[in-house]
Order: sequence, then structure tokens, then C-alpha cells
Amino acid sequence: MKFATIQLDGRRAVAVIDPDKKRVWPLESLLGEPVDDLLDVIRRYDEIKGRINVEGEGIGLSRVRLEAPIPRPARNIFCVGKNYHDHAREFAGSGYDSSATGAADAVPALPIFFTKVPESVIGPDEAILYPRGISEQIDYEVELALVIGTGGKNIAPEDAHRHVWGYTVINDVTARDVQKRHKQWLLGKSFDTFCPMGPWVVTADELDPTDLQVKTWVNGELRQNANTRDLIFDIPTLVATASAGITLYPGDIIATGTPAGVGLGFSPPKFLFPGDRVTVEVSGIGALSNTLA
Repeated sequence: MKFATIQLDGRRAVAVIDPDKKRVWPLESLLGEPVDDLLDVIRRYDEIKGRINVEGEGIGLSRVRLEAPIPRPARNIFCVGKNYHDHAREFAGSGYDSSATGAADAVPALPIFFTKVPESVIGPDEAILYPRGISEQIDYEVELALVIGTGGKNIAPEDAHRHVWGYTVINDVTARDVQKRHKQWLLGKSFDTFCPMGPWVVTADELDPTDLQVKTWVNGELRQNANTRDLIFDIPTLVATASAGITLYPGDIIATGTPAGVGLGFSPPKFLFPGDRVTVEVSGIGALSNTLA
């Protein structure tokens, strides 16, 4: 099942969505009771999922505006750096990687985690704000992201699948010069609007995350094109690592990393500028596009 957060007649709502039919069904109407937001759905999903029966014509997708599925996450987004082999080598050789000294340690021995603040999240077709006077090296990164459904701490890898509620797409927009100057990743990745997310969440029972194509286009040019088979650390490992000593909660988001083809990987680099339109896509989920303004 696919769940979206929408704006309909000036009001935010959670809806079941069928992208092929281009129809949405507000969840409140299907359940006959109020729904606060997608976090409310995730927390109560075991209770309500048997009552979600999509009936009737619904509402045309063109009548609503899609927002990020979780417009403001309750906590920072957990992000994983250098989690595709080709990108790890690409980044280590770029001069921007403070986590590696050269090709010998380009591929990390353990997952590298950082975070993006909740205020960075925007939805499909919202503008990415170019940080004039702060950065001139803006980059894109398509990522498969998972949404935690059942919280927990010290989760074993073999139990990780029971804690994942669904999957969405993230564009981990990055200010590379800020990242390089500060020798860490939070600041250059957490600017307002630097985390486009969407277009919806696909529940985990409908998706095999081990074999998905991840792609990015900039102004129609294909820049990234890889498969989640190439992940260095798989999703069970990431959930286990993130939860080791840290309690995960329903609605927490873990972005699994980006493949090669980011702007800094080209010679010369292909950074983003105002007016550029970036589309990121993960097969089985969907695509979202945003323009720099």
C-alpha cells in the first residue's frame, strides 16, 4: 500500500494513493475517524490496516498537492555516507572526504552515520533554496530511505525487517564546500530545503529493497543509475548499527546512501545552480522533482 501526505482544499491529510490510476483516497474517509498525520498511521498501523479498504472513485491526483510523506520528522534523519562501492571510491578521490586518507580506506569498514535536521525536509515540486553567500557547490544524492514502524534498541540484524514499516525516496542535497571546510557532514547537509522527500511511502510488504534501481536526472540528463544490490552495508546492518545503544522510534527515517554519479564526481564537477531541476527516483516507489531557486 502507498501512503501520501496531501494538501486538499487547503487542509493537510493522509491518503492512500494509486499512482497508476492517479487517484487518492483520504484515510479519514476510509476509516471514518480522524487521522492526525502519517506518524499516527504508523503507530496505529497494526490496529487499522485491516480496516483500510479502498472503495469508490476517490479523488483525482491532480486535485491535490503532494507534500513530503512526513513533512516534519520528529527527529533528525539518520543518513549513511559512502554506502555504495563506486561512490565510496568516487568520494575518496574527490578531495572532499575527511573520512578517508586515500584509496586504501575508501570503502568503510563500518557504516558511517550522520544526520540531517527535520527542517531540511520538503516535498515534491517545492523549491530547493540556493544558499547564496554561504555555498557555491550544491550537489544532489538520490537515496532509498526506510521508515521505522516498530521502535527498538539493540535490534539484531535478523530482526530488522520486523521494524521497517515502509520505504520512500530522499534527495540528500549537500553543500560540498561547507562539508569540506568543516570536515564533517551535518552542517553542509542540513540547510533549509536540503532534504526533498517523497513522493509517498510504500509499505514494506510491497517492496524488495535488495533489488531497486536508484536514479538521478539533472535538467533531463541521467547522472546516477545504480541498484541497491551494490550497497556495502545492507538494510539489516544499518538498522542494527543505528539502534546499537540508541532507541529507534516509529517514524524515524534512515537514508541508505547514494551511488556514484554525484556532481563532485565529474571532472570538472557538475554542481547545481538556480534554475536547475533535479529528479530522483527509486524503482517500485516513484520519483520526485525539485528546482533550485
